[in-house]
Amino acid sequence: MTEFYLIRHGQTDANALGLKQGTINTDITYLNNVGKSQAQNLAKKFDISFADRIICSPLQRTQDTAAFLNDGHDLPIELDERLLEISYGQWDGQKNSDLKEKYPDVFNFYWNDVLPTYTKYATEGESFEHVISRAHDFLTETTKKFPDEKIIVVTHGFTVKAFALDILRPNDLMSLPEPRNTSVTKVVSLSEDETYLEYYNQFFE
Repeated sequence: MTEFYLIRHGQTDANALGLKQGTINTDITYLNNVGKSQAQNLAKKFDISFADRIICSPLQRTQDTAAFLNDGHDLPIELDERLLEISYGQWDGQKNSDLKEKYPDVFNFYWNDVLPTYTKYATEGESFEHVISRAHDFLTETTKKFPDEKIIVVTHGFTVKAFALDILRPNDLMSLPEPRNTSVTKVVSLSEDETYLEYYNQFFE
């Protein structure tokens, strides 16, 4: 049995400004002071000494969050591009509110976020299904490689959601919100055909 603890990175200025970060990796998408405090707080409340390793997205905001969590533990850290955030293509870096006003037909107004159909305008954007597919590949391959390990996975909001969507397979891909910054989601994988979502978007106060 492989246990995955999926953690969304801490807050960035892009988060605070309501921008689509996607795979942007510049100062505005690095952890801000709030994000650093969130990561430090999680490290105090969620002791990762039980884990065997950390695997994280290559982007700076996830690597910095992982570093806070790993302080004093020195777990091995690996990078995996399958854990990257969804890329919104030419919409990366744009304000969510501006996009919603211009393209209301591809927005879910309850979650204030894009629908899977957003790619009809952001033609270079990554499809929801593609992110779900790479999350599935990561789970399957990592379970085979580390069949008895507990793994900390530091990644992004939509990517965590993609893991959950892969397991739950709901009819509506918008039925699940993206998790909050520095929340923890637990996935347990017994085999390629038997995977469970134990909890989602848990916040440690």
